[in-house]
Amino acid sequence: MSARLGMRFGAAMRQSVRPQMRTTQRRFQSTTATQPEASGLSKFLNSEVGPKTVHFWAPIMKWGLVLAGAADFTRPASQLSLTQNLALMCTGAIWTRWCFVIKPRNLFLASVNFLLFCVGATQVTRVLSYQSELKGQTMGEMAMEKAKEGTEKVEQAAKEPGKVKEAVVGK
Repeated sequence: MSARLGMRFGAAMRQSVRPQMRTTQRRFQSTTATQPEASGLSKFLNSEVGPKTVHFWAPIMKWGLVLAGAADFTRPASQLSLTQNLALMCTGAIWTRWCFVIKPRNLFLASVNFLLFCVGATQVTRVLSYQSELKGQTMGEMAMEKAKEGTEKVEQAAKEPGKVKEAVVGK
């Protein structure tokens, strides 16, 4: 009698599990065959450069540099740093190119780096034109003079390695 009770219980369990397995298999097969197209928001959330990755948050943070550089448009050119804005311009140009080389190609990061280049170039132009007005030179002559000064500092640092700080700072 106890054996029959176990057999009845096993049969009842098999009947309750089998229909679930069949519907699961059918449902799984049907969803893979005709999967509905995802919405634009879900595509963005799950993309390679979406907000779940560093490829999204790095450009967001870099916008701070662009906005800080753009805020300096209101400052007089006499208060701007040529080397700082030249560095912004160069990093913007270098990283814009790099954004098209890396995988996945990140156009959002490329756009922020391009605008960083534009802000830096604008500020460098303002500083050089201000300095050329003070000396009465053209901007091309002024740029050549700044390049020669930089070359002289590098040569001096190469000759006297112990005095690198003095050569760079200009003391």
